Amino acid sequence: MNRRKRPEGKIIIYDTTLRDGTQAEDISFSVEDKVRIALRLDELGVNYIEGGWPGSNPKDMAFFREIRNYSLKTATIAAFGSTLKARTAPEADVNIKALLGAKTRAVTIFGKSWDVHVRDALRISLEQNVTLIRDSLKYLMTAAPEVYYDAEHFFDGFKGNPEYALATLKAAEEAGVAAIVLCDTNGGTLPSEINEIIRAVQEKITLPLGIHVHNDADMAVANTIAAVQLGVGHIQGTINGYGERCGNANLCSIIPNLKYKLKIDCLSEAQMAKLREISHFVAELANLQPNKHQPYVGSSAFAHKGGVHVSAIEKNPQTYEHIPPENVGNHRRVLVSDLAGKSNILQKAAEYHINLNRKDPLTHEILTTLKEMENQGYQFEGAEASFELLMKKAMGAQKKYFELIGFRILSEKLREERAPITEATIMIKVGGRVEHTAATGNGPVNALDNAIRKALEKFYPQLDDMKLVDYKVRVLSTGKGTGSKVRVLVESGDNKDKWGTVGVSENIIEASWQALVDSLNYKLLKDEKPKN
Repeated sequence: MNRRKRPEGKIIIYDTTLRDGTQAEDISFSVEDKVRIALRLDELGVNYIEGGWPGSNPKDMAFFREIRNYSLKTATIAAFGSTLKARTAPEADVNIKALLGAKTRAVTIFGKSWDVHVRDALRISLEQNVTLIRDSLKYLMTAAPEVYYDAEHFFDGFKGNPEYALATLKAAEEAGVAAIVLCDTNGGTLPSEINEIIRAVQEKITLPLGIHVHNDADMAVANTIAAVQLGVGHIQGTINGYGERCGNANLCSIIPNLKYKLKIDCLSEAQMAKLREISHFVAELANLQPNKHQPYVGSSAFAHKGGVHVSAIEKNPQTYEHIPPENVGNHRRVLVSDLAGKSNILQKAAEYHINLNRKDPLTHEILTTLKEMENQGYQFEGAEASFELLMKKAMGAQKKYFELIGFRILSEKLREERAPITEATIMIKVGGRVEHTAATGNGPVNALDNAIRKALEKFYPQLDDMKLVDYKVRVLSTGKGTGSKVRVLVESGDNKDKWGTVGVSENIIEASWQALVDSLNYKLLKDEKPKN
């Protein structure tokens, strides 16, 4: 068998989220976060989890100690580090000792493949660098069960000095590592170059090859797939493509491409169905909003907006979907906007268990109302709760839970160095009873939100577990300064769901009030719905 090629259909998925992913701007995982992510990656079915660099910080070393308390089903934990320092014996090198001190089954180290880095960064001779690679790996091979070598900057190194770049790989081959991983560390290589260079490497190197690609030219996934098509079987990447600068190769795209495009059985169907869940789980622990436009796992990946599209997927989802969304744990969404047709309305009605058909005059009425409201500045793509209420109102099925008699908001700033004080007073009527109350808040919208909740919770105690999750304001008209029309999007949630509502007005308080009222009404409506 040609050892340069992977066995047919076999792929090793090596996740670097806990190391490379943490190098992304705005991402910092605690030890507890890293353990939770590792357990989810193990459930997903990845083969290796690179836990960090134990020689670089105490937190990574703490992770390696803690993860030993768990029994992983599919994944092997790997520690990451660099080759030994020049003029240092392997057994005395601090980094090498820390790597072995992590007590992981797998160890990965990187070395320099680009002569520019050897001269300008390490400032040693090219021959010394080759010796460092060989000596580091040979020593680790005697002390660790599995050793992998990351050839850093290999593609740039090969383009600049192919003979030397290959000489560094030969040093790793002499040590007999489990795989040599070719790295596009600067992320600027194109797929055509990946193909050409990997073929050249396969002519000279007999050990299994891996691929590790950054995304600075937006080619990381394409370059990884190109490598796989040439027989490379060790695949490195991160969840959501998190990583330094523009990120790393995104496993949330690579894995389904392998499974459904190349027909490589890398994960089971049950594991594939967890892909969206782990994507959002890692984003949540990173305290980042999930990328809604991310292929496969994003909320918009299977969202349909145009009326022609929606009409077609009603007949056959394959007309506008390249795979069934359920394969990766996602789901089909039909959006409502001024591009909608009757098919959009009927799809949403079915979701809300509203009985409508194409010939029903109400369907046309709702569609007309929708287009008029979107023309005024409303947007229902992120405010589907408001759209459900709109549909129920058109059908005369929307219950009026309360009636506003009036509200007043006062803000005052008593001293320059003090924050303003805001108070909202509100009067409402519920079932013939009038409630008059007041509340303070961090600004007028927060004060109004607090006041309306305070007034309503006596009648509807279930509002106690509802909270405002997010609040966004967008100026719609230009050239009118502070008199411009604005759109307010509110996201609310309770211990079960999240939902979005919208309001539009030249007055930001009025727009906010519309969105808040829809949010409260939707909460009360959904709590009345029969449980399936």
